[in-house]
Amino acid sequence: MQIPLNALRSLDAVVKTGSFKAAAELLFVTQSAVSHQIRHLEDWLGGPLFDRDGGRPRLLPHGAELARAVGLSLAEMEAACGRAKAGMKAGPLVIAAIPSVAVCWLIPRLAGFRAAHPEVEIRVVYAMHGRDIDFRDVHLAFVFARGQPDLAEGRAEPFLSGASVPVCSPAILPAGRRPERPSEYLSLGLLHDTDHSGWSAWFRRMGVPLPMQPAAPVFEDFNLLRAATLAGQGVALCPLAMIRDDLAAGRLVQLSAVSVLEDHGYHLVAGPGAEGVQARAAQAFRDWAFASRDLGAGQGA
Repeated sequence: MQIPLNALRSLDAVVKTGSFKAAAELLFVTQSAVSHQIRHLEDWLGGPLFDRDGGRPRLLPHGAELARAVGLSLAEMEAACGRAKAGMKAGPLVIAAIPSVAVCWLIPRLAGFRAAHPEVEIRVVYAMHGRDIDFRDVHLAFVFARGQPDLAEGRAEPFLSGASVPVCSPAILPAGRRPERPSEYLSLGLLHDTDHSGWSAWFRRMGVPLPMQPAAPVFEDFNLLRAATLAGQGVALCPLAMIRDDLAAGRLVQLSAVSVLEDHGYHLVAGPGAEGVQARAAQAFRDWAFASRDLGAGQGA
């Protein structure tokens, strides 16, 4: 004989609410229906579960033991159903990216992933450099770090190099001639990312100290630095990985092969929280990203 699941559910409701009447309201049935289910369960078990002497039925010891087990089992089934439902009807794949990667690499190529995986809903949010990422809300993240990122959770893979070289708009090159000596860079104007350390390192590699430039502008975000460089405001040290499309289109010109920040890089971090459909979507995105990382915009299909 099959286990009477509806009767067990009625027993659980009676125990939780404290009465047959309240259990009936919880289950949206009549009180007599609850009583019938309890009688059915007792018949199936071969003995009473309640002491019915007095005005209010009380569970017998073996009935209380059964009720505890039923309550735990129903709670486990409810949790399992919730996980299964979440796995089959997952929300969007959330990708956090620092602004430079979002604007210069991800967005120009994202149509390629969407064309290859139209079933995957994507949500792109900013990750701010230097701030922890809450992987309860994020499945994948693009971050920038020196060496391997120090993460409390998640798995990071090297994605793109942070090696940076001097670039500028072709509009500011006199007669299209690129500077040949470090001193010639000064006449074009140096643009700084966050501080002067990048240009200081570059000039040291060229064998000369960085001259004082009290009026040289400093930009706190790479996208601001790139915008100023595209606008012809001076020469900037930019990661080749982030300006590949600008160089290919002729919007920027590389002035030297001497680079800095080779020990820095962009990493793709997989959070620990993706399950079911989202885990498969995250893996599909990861595979696409690595296959597309060296392609230009519009080739990431």
